[in-house]
Amino acid sequence: MKKIILTGGGTSGHVNPNIALIPELKKLNYEVHYVGTEEGIEKRLINEVDIPFHCISTGKLRRYFSFENFTDGFKIISGLFQSIHAIRKIKPNLLFSKGSYVSFPVVLACWILRVPVIIHDSDMSIGVANRLAFPFAKKICYSFPEVAGYIPKAKRVFTGVPIRESIKRGSADKGFEICKFSKEKPVILVMGGSSGSRIINSAIRDNLTILLEKYQICHLCGKNKLDKNFLNIDGYVQFEYVGEELAHFYKMAEVIVTRAGATVANELLVLNKPSLLIPMEARFTRDDQILNAQSLKKNGYSEVLFEKDLSNERLCKEIDNLYTYRERYIRNIKSRNTIDAVKVVIDLIEEYSKE
Repeated sequence: MKKIILTGGGTSGHVNPNIALIPELKKLNYEVHYVGTEEGIEKRLINEVDIPFHCISTGKLRRYFSFENFTDGFKIISGLFQSIHAIRKIKPNLLFSKGSYVSFPVVLACWILRVPVIIHDSDMSIGVANRLAFPFAKKICYSFPEVAGYIPKAKRVFTGVPIRESIKRGSADKGFEICKFSKEKPVILVMGGSSGSRIINSAIRDNLTILLEKYQICHLCGKNKLDKNFLNIDGYVQFEYVGEELAHFYKMAEVIVTRAGATVANELLVLNKPSLLIPMEARFTRDDQILNAQSLKKNGYSEVLFEKDLSNERLCKEIDNLYTYRERYIRNIKSRNTIDAVKVVIDLIEEYSKE
């Protein structure tokens, strides 16, 4: 039996593409392991798919000055030694890394132990961890054509983002049933990323009375961000986080209001869903969501509303326009060139795991 380690974490966008690969890897008789952090979202998500999870400690790789950079340096070194221990125990054929600060010690440990590494970056702006990992990788997968020039030509492979098959099998009827919504009124699905967005949550709730005149709203607001003042309102339901229900909510919704993480953006494209993207602004992070959003808008797949422009009037206007012209966005999405990202990545894994 071949063995593979998957790594990546911090947000669901770094974990779900790995989860998309697991069923195919198991069909090919791989023994799949995951390396991540104890406190990260990756542990909870991977426990749901029932594969061995190995914990390491690691620190964030920040682009700005912080005293935590000094303490986190020691955490990264500790994570490197913990990764070496785990890799020696597992003896994998290959590592597939989805990036984020969680992944770098694992990539470096595999390079030290001569385990082939394939890394994947979903965004328009390549993350720090992946940039540092470039020299140690056999192949570098990317998802936006615009990124190609930033990756060594001999290593780059355009794959798109692996999307979970389960996300494509939603039932609108189940979505309406879970939310207790009427089928006579269109539904907006609002998402703020895996940890939620206070800015998006506040904007939706501030305009709830106006929006509920035309729409029903399914609101994924993030952990500990439920608002008790908005319970038992007809046509509005809020959830901290959902699992398999998300596929049903996607199917049920006419349009989506969301952040602009690459994984979610690609799920919307696969499902032909028009979206209003409200990207996270680059205060203490790179500008990946802004660039993702601009790329989708340029191609006519989505509309973009920046946080600095987020007023009550503008939000309602953008949602109304998106809903009114939704068929135009759907036609644009359907006309794009598609690629089976899972197949392309699995083929690469098969090729390099033989080494």
